[in-house]
Amino acid sequence: MSASTDQLQKEIVLDSPRSRVWRAITDVREFNEWFGVNLTTPFTPGAEVSGNITIPGYDHLVATIWIENMEPQSRFSFRWHPDATDPCVDYTKEATTLVTFTFEDVDGGTKLTIVESGFDALPESRRGKAFTGNDAGWASQTKRIAAYLAAHP
Repeated sequence: MSASTDQLQKEIVLDSPRSRVWRAITDVREFNEWFGVNLTTPFTPGAEVSGNITIPGYDHLVATIWIENMEPQSRFSFRWHPDATDPCVDYTKEATTLVTFTFEDVDGGTKLTIVESGFDALPESRRGKAFTGNDAGWASQTKRIAAYLAAHP
């Protein structure tokens, strides 16, 4: 569900305790498995973490994220260049978006909320495509983390 053109949000209830969901998202090795990347540096606030994307069709690209915040089992956030899929474009001069994961205990497990904000700061020529692409991407990633946690309780 999209709240505006600047921010998108996805929610999913995962049949796992909050500590398990936290680990799947903040342990770089586990994140790599379900997210489809091969990041090489542990997640710590202030870290720049890069690695190849491993999803077929995107495996020629390198993903870079900048870890913003880690509040254990509560909030994890990073910045990145959304929809940075054209290897001929230098995205470093563009604004980044902020991706925030929040974790909440609910009946049946953990409610994971993913919010990505800051799309309005992107160049107008890319804004709509980045928003639409990431909206679909996060819908897919919520399914991927659910499947990962089901296979790795």
